Amino acid sequence: MAGIPIEIEPGKSIDLLPSNQSYLIKMICREFTSRFMPEARLIYVLDANEMTVYFNKEQLAKLGVTVDLQFKMPTVVLYHELANWLVLVEAVATRGPINSKRRTELRTILAGSKAGLVLVTAFLDKPTFLKYAGEIAWNTGVWIADSPSHMIHFDGQRLYGPGTQHDLQSR
Repeated sequence: MAGIPIEIEPGKSIDLLPSNQSYLIKMICREFTSRFMPEARLIYVLDANEMTVYFNKEQLAKLGVTVDLQFKMPTVVLYHELANWLVLVEAVATRGPINSKRRTELRTILAGSKAGLVLVTAFLDKPTFLKYAGEIAWNTGVWIADSPSHMIHFDGQRLYGPGTQHDLQSR
């Protein structure tokens, strides 16, 4: 079976085992990133078998974070240098959505980060999102691969970002 390729750096890609989860990871790395984090760099990818397939430990260490991989990292971690955001994307099939417990867990794992944390749960489609919608934690985002140009924000204070309202266009 052919693997599902994802680009980890310009001109460098890796193959994930074929699965719906791997397809969602590819969509996160390609569609979500190009639409919402076009300048972000990939730091970490966890495949469908919960095996780390890419990890830029040096970049994460520069941001003040060292992690023991026995901790439950999110599916995809991106770094947006201009905004100084670590974007943590959890593909719902990996560990479920980012609920209150998972939000606390991720914030604890990455507590030393010099970058603000942005938490997003990714779904393949709307029916899967609707199944988990009641569990989504406040102050997180949702991205659905079959509607890639839209996001759902579970907050009322800000549009997008780790703390207060941010506008990447004005930077």
